[in-house]
Amino acid sequence: MKCAQIGEQLMDMAAGSPVKTGAEEHLRGCAACAARLQALRQTMDLLDEWQAPEPSPYFAARLQARLREEARPQPWLGWLRKPVLALAMMLLLAVGGMLVIPGHLAVPVEQVAPSAPGTAVGDLQVLDKNHDLLANFDLLDDLPAGEPDSGTP
Repeated sequence: MKCAQIGEQLMDMAAGSPVKTGAEEHLRGCAACAARLQALRQTMDLLDEWQAPEPSPYFAARLQARLREEARPQPWLGWLRKPVLALAMMLLLAVGGMLVIPGHLAVPVEQVAPSAPGTAVGDLQVLDKNHDLLANFDLLDDLPAGEPDSGTP
């Protein structure tokens, strides 16, 4: 038997199960495996003697108080304590802020639907469109009042 095969059985042998014949021969010939088995048996003996400490007399009361505290509903902003949700909210606010920046929501004048003529908005749109033409009406004031335009220069 090889050391690797014995290594798998050492815990069982240290716990008190019967030693197989091939393992017995190997342990007599291999000092390293015999030393490992002896160390495991000493560890098991120490663990058998060990006593677990008694819990504090107030352990159960403190545990119940902690469980009640955890079961209590969180405040309405309690979700901010969770980093993933806080990061998602921060990202949502950043994207919303980018959409509200002046100029991003402005609609170009060409895309504005014309208003009905005769309304204040419609008249202003017509005046804006014909600005150059209406700006030249001042030239008509310079013509003499009594002379009709003959059409010849």
